[in-house]
Amino acid sequence: MITKIPFGEKYAQLSIFEPSEGTLVVVPSLSLPQDELRRITGARCYEERLLFLLLTLREPKVKVIYLSSAPIDPDIVSYYFGFLPDPDDAAKRLRLITLDDPHSQPLTRSLLRRPEIVEQVREAIDGDAWMVPFVLSELEEDLASLLNVPIYGPATSLSYYGSKSGAREVGSEANVPMARGFGDLHALAEIEDAVEALPGERVMVKLNDGYSGLGNVIVTKADRSLTRFSAAGETWESFTAKARERGAVVEEYIEQRPLHYPSALARITPGGSYDVVATHDQVLGGANKDVYQGCTFPADPRYRAEVGASADRIARVMAERGVVGLFGMDFFALETDAGYAALLCEVNLRIGGTTHPFGAALLTTGATYDPGTGLLMAGDQPKYYTATDNCAADCLRGRSPGEVMRTAEKLGLGFDQERRTGNVYHLLGALPEHGKLGFTSIGNSREEADELHRLTRRALCANPSTR
Repeated sequence: MITKIPFGEKYAQLSIFEPSEGTLVVVPSLSLPQDELRRITGARCYEERLLFLLLTLREPKVKVIYLSSAPIDPDIVSYYFGFLPDPDDAAKRLRLITLDDPHSQPLTRSLLRRPEIVEQVREAIDGDAWMVPFVLSELEEDLASLLNVPIYGPATSLSYYGSKSGAREVGSEANVPMARGFGDLHALAEIEDAVEALPGERVMVKLNDGYSGLGNVIVTKADRSLTRFSAAGETWESFTAKARERGAVVEEYIEQRPLHYPSALARITPGGSYDVVATHDQVLGGANKDVYQGCTFPADPRYRAEVGASADRIARVMAERGVVGLFGMDFFALETDAGYAALLCEVNLRIGGTTHPFGAALLTTGATYDPGTGLLMAGDQPKYYTATDNCAADCLRGRSPGEVMRTAEKLGLGFDQERRTGNVYHLLGALPEHGKLGFTSIGNSREEADELHRLTRRALCANPSTR
């Protein structure tokens, strides 16, 4: 039986974005269904999404232990230290521990099979510490128990509320509008009955534990040959086999266009306090235009307040259930005769795709979130950003992170510490093999952030120095 280690009263209001002391044991393991994960280019490098937490080392009493399945390029670490006032002192408070086995996934499962590495982590912990997982599974709970540290994340006993079916239950209790649909479906007959029971020519079927839109399928009732899967190579037979095991929901397909895809990010402290910390508009791609590619902050003002209010009600329900940590909520936004409406799409009880852009913007600009306006404010100056996880080009393949960062600086595409605007790069470890990286473009206006983002994409992919 796993013993859950509680947080002490001292850390009842802990935020991983702004710790004042203690040790963050960062476990960025992709403990998710591996069949979908293999469809993401450079998926292992998503372990680097949480490297923004190195920026918390600006606080002299904070330490970070960062785990990875493969060594992190020293130039990447140096890049993040470049944002800090005292990089040399920060380096003394960072411990990088790697399995040096990139093909053994997920990271936490492999780590648990390496007791000598677990012992290294245990010995590196000095004083108060807590685990920060990318996603929480029984593997992370096992590791936390071995390390005798609490987890900044939701217990696996609450994981149902992060499934597609659980989100519908939470949304109903929070009185948040949703598309019509049915949850907790496993049998093929249940799914088929739900498909026929909903109005419209098409419906959306989603695996309970799908992520990044890869567990979705759009079914055309009258002609099943038009069924569209978000994941390449999926078939109705393979999809329903997964549904039998993992469960699914069937929901009406929102045909109205234009349709917008806002999301919200919330946190719940170990003491049960909750707040919404950001709203975004998601940038989606893929065959069905439902696979996460990036985001813009903040969400459009036409529906920002409604998204924030709905997210706050959901966060209250989650806090009452005992959830701790960061989680995201995705919505559809569409125009009605009475104005814009926001419909809950799903709840992700994990650190999602909008977390690292938000964390990077927060920690590099020193801004604070204003829940009244939904803006990040650095003094009297609002901050805006546009982020991507998917900037890829053949001319970047084979380049080292250091080479690309030096090119970016030469082109004026770095970060201006005085204005607190510019780019913050991530997923740099995917460059040599996959020619892929991510970045967050921060500006003092929506237009400035968007223009910098467009310029950066063009420059990195076209500049001769990156070839």
